[in-house]
Formats: sequence, C-alpha cells, structure tokens
Amino acid sequence: MDSLEHKKFPIGRFEIPENICDIKLNEYIKVIKDFPDKLKNLIADFSDEQLDTQYREGGWTVRQLVNHIADSHMNSLIRLKLALTEDNPTIKPYDEAKWAELQDSVDMPVKPAMRMIKGTHQRWTALLKSMTNKQFERTFHHPEHNENQNLRVYLAHYVWHCNHHFAHIENLKK
Repeated sequence: MDSLEHKKFPIGRFEIPENICDIKLNEYIKVIKDFPDKLKNLIADFSDEQLDTQYREGGWTVRQLVNHIADSHMNSLIRLKLALTEDNPTIKPYDEAKWAELQDSVDMPVKPAMRMIKGTHQRWTALLKSMTNKQFERTFHHPEHNENQNLRVYLAHYVWHCNHHFAHIENLKK
C-alpha cells in the first residue's frame, strides 16, 4: 500500500466478512457502544488549531471528520430503522464531501457533534442488542451501488467506519 493510500485507508479498505456469526455481532455491537467514549478520549485535549488540522494533505480536518461521523452515523441509524420497518427500502444517499464543507462542519465546535454521536450510538446500541438473527438478515437497497445490503454486513461496514476514522485522527495525533 503506497503512502497516500495508507493515509486514506489506514486500516485498509472495507472488505465484506465471509461469515458474521453471533459472537462477531456481539463484538461489533460493543464497538458501536464504546466508540463515542473512545473518540472523546482521543480528541479531549485537542486545541482549535489541532481540530482544524487536516489528517492528511487534501483531506478533511479533525473537526470535519468528527462532524462527518455524526452525520454518517445518524444516517446509518435511520437506514437501520428503515430496513427493520420496511421491505428492502431504498435508502437516500447523500454527498458526504459536500456535507463536510457546510459551515456546521467547518466552523462549529465539535461538542454538539460529540453529543449527537453519543446519543446516536446509545440508541443504535439499544436497537442492535434487541434484534433477532432474522432481523439481521433484513436488507435495504443502496441505489449508488445498485445492491441490496443485509444488516449484518451493514453493521460490519459501520464498525470499519468507526475504526477507519479513529485511525485517521490517531495517526495525526501521533
């Protein structure tokens, strides 16, 4: 992996796991549960200057990353709820790069985004813990990729997403 590729994908690109058993689901749910505190501890001592530092040349600032995580994970919770309440719903994609350029992502303190992440993850965890194996087989349709995704794979992807952006910030901090 070249240096730019490693900076973009410090833990590698997402790969769909072959088999997501109940033990793996529980591990994934724990990542979702623990992520807000882990992220809070990572950025607790960051100054505004550090929050406004790009994690890589041409990349987002830490502030934008934190706001992106809040936006992305809220959308993820909504997609989960849609999949649990509708038959293979088509989800609404959004342009995450354009969202990251909006003023609430660029200029605001990260505290509101961190509160959103905490609340979203609390609700997300409660819902995930309540789900049956049959519910984890439910799907939604992603029109950008023109594919149906089951909720096991979706959860694996968002665990990767947590770890992916955490690694961006952690590598910058080092």
